[in-house]
Amino acid sequence: MGCEYEILKKKIKEKGFKFTPQRKSILDVIIANEGKHLSAEEIYEMVKNNCPDIGLATVYRTMQILDEAGMVYKHNFDDGRSRYELYHDEDHQHHHLICINCGKVVEVEEDLLEQLEHEVESKYDFSIINHNLKFFGYCRECRD
Repeated sequence: MGCEYEILKKKIKEKGFKFTPQRKSILDVIIANEGKHLSAEEIYEMVKNNCPDIGLATVYRTMQILDEAGMVYKHNFDDGRSRYELYHDEDHQHHHLICINCGKVVEVEEDLLEQLEHEVESKYDFSIINHNLKFFGYCRECRD
């Protein structure tokens, strides 16, 4: 966590922003909850425990800054709010399984569309640089 934290801190400063205690608390929450696809509201609820004077607007602004700086990836899972995860330098974004009952999000690490991409590139003479795939359905707990 320490090395990744220092890299993120450096990126914030390189983009011309101050590394405030509020931004530090937000980064702490994002790093501690890596892989959980948190919304700004969920981040705010966790951050205000350590930083009680923080406002929700500060969390929204910080998440926008982190997204624009390429430090987090902003997801839309069609649930009415943006969700965020740390950006990792990958060839493709991973896929997601989204439960339409409880909202649980599961990452699918395998790139299931590689062969399809090659076929689309060939057929349409198109150079694909990335794709984003979401599956909607019911998780095991909601099906039982």
